[in-house]
Amino acid sequence: MPPRQRLSPADRRAQLLTVGARLFAARPYDDVLMEEVAEEACVSRALLYRHFPSKHALFAAVYQQAADQLLAETRFDPADSLMEQLIQGMEVHIDYFAANRNAVLAANRVLAGDPVIQTIISNELDALRTRLLAVLPLADESAREAVSGVLKSWLVFVQILCVDWLTHETCTRAQLRDVCIGAVLGALRPLLAEDPAPGWPPQRPDTGG
Repeated sequence: MPPRQRLSPADRRAQLLTVGARLFAARPYDDVLMEEVAEEACVSRALLYRHFPSKHALFAAVYQQAADQLLAETRFDPADSLMEQLIQGMEVHIDYFAANRNAVLAANRVLAGDPVIQTIISNELDALRTRLLAVLPLADESAREAVSGVLKSWLVFVQILCVDWLTHETCTRAQLRDVCIGAVLGALRPLLAEDPAPGWPPQRPDTGG
């Protein structure tokens, strides 16, 4: 093992999170060993366990960091149209899911009943719902509760659909994105003051003979 580099506690934690994120993304949860994390980071197991007392604790910290990054990269800019915001948001999420397939499957399958991991996921979905509510053209404040309920259900639908897509890619990435966008537009149109995407879905060329 190379000589251990002296780092501040914050820098050491960040380094261990980086190593953990790489390993959890590369292999299934059960195949990642804490001993391997320590070896990759060139630290002792005692030092690793001082920062993260278990593999579960390390994974939870990795997943929380990923959720924070996803929220930071998901723009909801009032200057953009709703369609631009939905497309950008879906692209960011599908990018992450594809690049971190094993970590996403671990959080949603292996650790599906884990309260810590599920709290991270729920908080992320709630933050996304709050942001979407702020940019939608609500008819009036009385519509907010109904729209909020639709968004909550839609975000869960997107999560389930994307996890299933990681397991069996039964459609293209573009089709996955468009199905998710089409689902929320169809559900929201009756509740909004104006059509949020008059040009959606785009007209597809007639391929009939």
